[in-house]
Amino acid sequence: MANRLMKSMLIGAFLLGLTGLQAAPAAQDRDDEGWYRTRDSFYHGEGWKMRVFDRVREDLNRVQSDTFSTGDEYRINETKEQLGELQTKLASSRYDEPELDRVIAALGKVVADNRLRPRDREMLNDDLSRLRDYREHHDNWR
Repeated sequence: MANRLMKSMLIGAFLLGLTGLQAAPAAQDRDDEGWYRTRDSFYHGEGWKMRVFDRVREDLNRVQSDTFSTGDEYRINETKEQLGELQTKLASSRYDEPELDRVIAALGKVVADNRLRPRDREMLNDDLSRLRDYREHHDNWR
């Protein structure tokens, strides 16, 4: 009798654990969806062009939070470091196209080589497109 009761309790605990595992991804999906909606609305507002580099950094931080590989982490950190150098120059009113090209190339490596969720890859590709647009039209970028 005790053996049967113990077996029933173990099965119940196992099923309860499975229920919790299924609920966690659903909550994560809702959090993700809200985050992506907020990101998309950023580009519908005014003045986003002046903050595009900050947005790219936020996107990299978001992707980095899901990174498990040291190689993936290294590429993201390298990109953020180069982005910081570029932002420092831009804050001093110095446009440095070679530095911008390094940021674009580094972000391109993250997109090409990192293990990313499809939506994150799409997001970083969008960032790449905006950085390239900035390079082509930086004189009129306000």
